[in-house]
Amino acid sequence: MTTGHRVIRRVPAGRCGSIVRGLAGAALSLSAMASLAGADYRLVPAGPFDSVLPQDAGDRGATVTIEPFLMRTEPVTVDEYLAFVRTHPEWRRGAAPEVFADANYLQGWSGPLVPGAGIQGTAPVTEVSWFAARAYCQSEGARLPTWLEWESAAAADETQADARQQPGWQQRILQWYEKPSPAMLPPVGGPADVHGIRDLHGLVWEWVDDFNALFISGDSRTQGDPDKQKFCGAGALAILGRDSYAVLMRVAFLSSLEADSTARSLGMRCVRPLKKDAP
Repeated sequence: MTTGHRVIRRVPAGRCGSIVRGLAGAALSLSAMASLAGADYRLVPAGPFDSVLPQDAGDRGATVTIEPFLMRTEPVTVDEYLAFVRTHPEWRRGAAPEVFADANYLQGWSGPLVPGAGIQGTAPVTEVSWFAARAYCQSEGARLPTWLEWESAAAADETQADARQQPGWQQRILQWYEKPSPAMLPPVGGPADVHGIRDLHGLVWEWVDDFNALFISGDSRTQGDPDKQKFCGAGALAILGRDSYAVLMRVAFLSSLEADSTARSLGMRCVRPLKKDAP
């Protein structure tokens, strides 16, 4: 393996691995998986992927290998989150410790167990912190996606797993960014992409597990000059493919957050990694 080629390792997912037997037959097991989970999860297959962000210091244009994973077909809804806080009272509005959720946590709700007037139960839940989103996904036997998992899934359109070079793909996404956020969010359930996943663009921003590891530098002097890169943790992340504005806007937004942050346009969805078959 070359130094410019990194693998996202598979993480055991409990009973999920016993349901899915081999990648070739994985799609046949997804309905059984979803019926056990309550939520609908679909397979995002393994494959090479060119991220808009380099993955290591001095690593320019490296390809990453995305391991297969199951992703929720839609963002977590208000009704689903309401059911969660009913059984997890520590995450009700007013009960979550300040260190885990800022003052705007579920601010639009009328009460700890009452969504605000006009909020549709089928709309995506927002105003949830990273801590809260993570706890919700754990309640489904899942976790938040990594940035690379989210980015690779979000590259798809209705016919292709990676449609980023197709005319109109980026423009369609940017048109959403250009519109003001509606007072009340519409329900989930937009057109499905080639994987059967909906609403990755055009509805809400979404938490990723490693949001605090994202770092970009828009200073043109750092582009292509390894001596002037800025470092964050173990690696330097500078912008690759700066014409990918739609995705880079998400990077900039997510990297500005704290783990207790909430926003009216910030929601979540969960993923489950696939487990290797026993030999």
